[in-house]
Amino acid sequence: MASSPSTPSPPLLLGYNSKHPFTKIPLTNRTSLQNLLKTLLTPLTPHFSPLKALIRVPGGTATRFDARASEIEGFCRPLWGLGALLAGGGSSPLTDHWIEGIKAGTDPSSPEFWGWARDNDQRMVEMCPLGFLLAVAPQFWDSLNERERENVEKWLGEAVNGKEMPDTNWLWFRVFANIGLKKNGGRYEQARMERDMERLNGFFRGDGWSNDGPEGIWQQDYYSGSFAIQFLQLLYVELEGGDDPVKAGEFKKRAQDYALDFVHYFDEEGRATPFGRSVGYRFAMAGFWGALAFADVELPAPLTWGMGKGLLLRNLRWWQTQHDIWSPTGTLTIGYCYPNTYMAENYNSPMSPMWAFLAFICLAVPESHPFWTSEEEAYPTHLLEKTKALKHPGHIISYLGGHKMILSSGQACSYPMKGTHAKYGSFAYSSAYGYSVPTGCFTLEQFALASQLGLSDDGGEVWKTRRLCESAVIIYHDSRPVLESIWKPFPDVKIKTYLVPPVEETRNWHLRIHRIEAGREVMTADGAFAICNERMEDGRYLDLYSTETHEGTLPKIIGNYDLDTPEGRSSGEKGAFAVSKGAVGICAMEESTAVEESIAGGKRKERWAMLVNADPNSNLISSRTVIPTLQDTINKGEVVWYVTAIYAKPEKEGVERSAYLDGWDRRPVIPGWVRKEIEIEM
Repeated sequence: MASSPSTPSPPLLLGYNSKHPFTKIPLTNRTSLQNLLKTLLTPLTPHFSPLKALIRVPGGTATRFDARASEIEGFCRPLWGLGALLAGGGSSPLTDHWIEGIKAGTDPSSPEFWGWARDNDQRMVEMCPLGFLLAVAPQFWDSLNERERENVEKWLGEAVNGKEMPDTNWLWFRVFANIGLKKNGGRYEQARMERDMERLNGFFRGDGWSNDGPEGIWQQDYYSGSFAIQFLQLLYVELEGGDDPVKAGEFKKRAQDYALDFVHYFDEEGRATPFGRSVGYRFAMAGFWGALAFADVELPAPLTWGMGKGLLLRNLRWWQTQHDIWSPTGTLTIGYCYPNTYMAENYNSPMSPMWAFLAFICLAVPESHPFWTSEEEAYPTHLLEKTKALKHPGHIISYLGGHKMILSSGQACSYPMKGTHAKYGSFAYSSAYGYSVPTGCFTLEQFALASQLGLSDDGGEVWKTRRLCESAVIIYHDSRPVLESIWKPFPDVKIKTYLVPPVEETRNWHLRIHRIEAGREVMTADGAFAICNERMEDGRYLDLYSTETHEGTLPKIIGNYDLDTPEGRSSGEKGAFAVSKGAVGICAMEESTAVEESIAGGKRKERWAMLVNADPNSNLISSRTVIPTLQDTINKGEVVWYVTAIYAKPEKEGVERSAYLDGWDRRPVIPGWVRKEIEIEM
């Protein structure tokens, strides 16, 4: 039955110093998460359409699909949270809004009819949370009369089962549309479900990992886990496992294997490491840990339910500290740590971030489950490897430097996404420093080459970076993993890159080694992580480094225009650094004597170091950033080796500001195998 009507809460309006109710709830147990979810549902109240079938929140930006589909996103994506809340015995005064909205949205005679799905239609995505809601919250189906049920059957089932869909994680969305109907005795197509799942099974690569699509492109990001494939496999276990025990058993095994890798994408502070597309879904990244409990998967050692609970709660707590992610009416914005459309994909409407609601799947888990009854446990730092190679995503994970860092090679998006070279082709991704995307296509400031090597053949106007790799493999030297990739930014410029993770002795440094064959003259720019470019005192740009305040840069930040000045440069061997919220830096190691003698007989000029004052809003974490960078020009016909060392020591509770540069003067040792490879060639 529909819940009884109640007086709606007054609209939320966040003022100059206001804090969102989301930020104020101490997270300890199931009830506190129910209350947290309600702080996200309630602000949607004034944004419902008259017949409640659509939700339009502030933003007004367009997508590749129609505006009506965007407003269907707004209506359906909160159903991940609402469905879980109701399935777990909770309630919401807005439940009637969604019941009425489903009736109007699926009624072809209604002025708010959602419209029939075409081939590859965005409406197919929103059928997934709607199917989930119908499967776990029977009061919705029970509230429909016979004609209304027929409307839902046609819109959710008949109209989509014969349509073309992208050959990706999208196939799961049609599976869940059918599950929602099946669970309520509605008309569905079992054969269509089985064909889709057979195709999805072809994406499986091993050890729990699935590719987001078939062979031909390598894409294993959060869609492989919390956003879609792994997450929905776990929901399938609970909803269909009784009818399909073989698949359910396989999906449980995959989840166990995946958990042992996925735990490395989080850090002790609760942050997930941004990588790939759709990171604007924010705390959806942690939804996997609640989905494990929903499917009652036995956690593999050394993981425990207390650890899984902690991973989810700490991630949500960290998001509670991000006060700039809200619109004035309290809805999630496009962006990551602040509103930012530069990072958005062409399918991100103002309503898209509500996919984050799937993080609340844990609310469907009974209160008696050990996920809730176990004491929350800290991140299992002492039980996990500090450096680990992950074969399937082509990642090496490190936690030696005080943040989770992903070294990455080989992945790419299956279509020409905005900023795809930054989202998938960067060398390193950090839970503390995120990644940076271009804001335009003119000069280093707009390209914002954080953790990327850029090359320009037009004097520095347009820069090309690693996007596709001809090859990418994990190799081992001295029993330690190294990523090797071969890529071509230009047809006649070939680069072999090695990514070497930190070692205990120099835990804040990692190395990247490039061998560049230049068939044309090219400028190069090798960037470190981007870091906040604001003084603690007043928020102005950083000055030269001060030993009194323990913040600033070396050399000086010159600005966006006149970069070719002596005070804005230092030698590559000396390097460049910036200190604000922690410290990042970069230096050229090939200029050390032994290696320099091997490179062109020691005759080639050295690289020089400087600070790129990146365009605002290019970074996910900080809206104003600076990027320590090494630059050089390679002549046509030259073969050059670069050995680049990147420093990173994030701010952390208990770490004094005076300690941020403690490791800067302890440079890493160039591995013997690197020296040998350079010496053999030269």
